[in-house]
Amino acid sequence: MAAVSWETFFRSGVLAGVVCAAVSAEAETPVPGLSSSGVGWIAINRDFVAVPGSPRPIADDLAHPYVQSKPTFRVADLTNPNLKPWAKEIMRRENEKVLAGGIGYTARSICMPGGVPGFMMFVEAPVYFIQSPKQVVMIYVGDEQVRHVHLNVPHAQNPTPSCYGESVGHYEGDTLVIDTIGLNDRTTIDNFRTPHTNQLHVTEYWKLAEGGEVLEVNIRIEDPGTFNAPWSAIQRYRRVQRPWLEEVCAENNLQFGYHTPIANKPDF
Repeated sequence: MAAVSWETFFRSGVLAGVVCAAVSAEAETPVPGLSSSGVGWIAINRDFVAVPGSPRPIADDLAHPYVQSKPTFRVADLTNPNLKPWAKEIMRRENEKVLAGGIGYTARSICMPGGVPGFMMFVEAPVYFIQSPKQVVMIYVGDEQVRHVHLNVPHAQNPTPSCYGESVGHYEGDTLVIDTIGLNDRTTIDNFRTPHTNQLHVTEYWKLAEGGEVLEVNIRIEDPGTFNAPWSAIQRYRRVQRPWLEEVCAENNLQFGYHTPIANKPDF
């Protein structure tokens, strides 16, 4: 089979999304249009935004705040009462490494899968959506990381654990609801390098706001192995009109290149 470029795939996905929207229009269901030619979404918040009434997300240690304009790395506030002791201990070691002058690696900095909800912590480059009647595909162009959301189907009985798990979704009016299980423990929750177990269960509610210029996702995180209680957070994206530009992370990652994945043999 001849190779198909991402651009061709994206364009075909947009057409499929139009078909999906048309079918939904006939059913009078206002499915949100997240995919159109040249439209991407860039994350606004570099860390999760707290939801009133919910246990708070991991945040900066106030004695060592993260400053974006300076060459610093995040130091987590370990007084957060929602963390289990084992997770707090791992994060304490990470904090100590950073405070001693080490690097606080994140999935993006070392070209590794972000996982869920870590995928929503990828900033600066856009996420593009491909909507079809059977699935929604999210592609972060920073290093072409991909999430597949299968629509209107149940979860597998025993999904094979993976970095992005098994995501199934459906539309509730103008909201795309995604439920993800089957996540392995190789990723982190956020840029503070918060670990998790394979019990992690994430529910997302994606909805357009501000006249379609903002995409807001409300996230519920459950992991009884890591957190004392489920908690919620918010991420927002701004709409950008930008051509699709492919970027290969490992070959362009000059600062952290020596920690990027390296194959020990050719693919072919």
